[in-house]
Amino acid sequence: MKIACTLFAFAAFAASSAWADATPQLEASKIEAKVLTRTTQSWDGSALPTYPRAQPEISIMRYRIPAGAALPMHKHPVINAGVLLAGELTVISEDGDTLHMKAGDTIVELVDKWHYGRNEGDTTAEIVVFYAGIGGLPVVEKQ
Repeated sequence: MKIACTLFAFAAFAASSAWADATPQLEASKIEAKVLTRTTQSWDGSALPTYPRAQPEISIMRYRIPAGAALPMHKHPVINAGVLLAGELTVISEDGDTLHMKAGDTIVELVDKWHYGRNEGDTTAEIVVFYAGIGGLPVVEKQ
């Protein structure tokens, strides 16, 4: 009986392992990859700066901006990009350049240029932003 139980447990384990090995192949056929943005420029057409020779630090932030709210004037000393997950967002540079975004849009932000964003929509805007920074350097500076 002990041998039969051991054989059954081994067979069950082997079957589950075989299924687990096949699962990635089955799921891989459903995986879809799409480049959302690939660029060397920020949204206003300015060339992105070269990366400094320092220890990189990646930060990923999620911002929720209520309807009617505006962010203060600020700038980013590092390259960053984001995806607007929900709502609408308008970004305005100090020079008056304007970018209107809707859910699903991407943005490659301005670097070292003053700008602000505001939610002119009726719902909360939610954006995830990826910062390619340097250890110890802030990713946002307020005016």
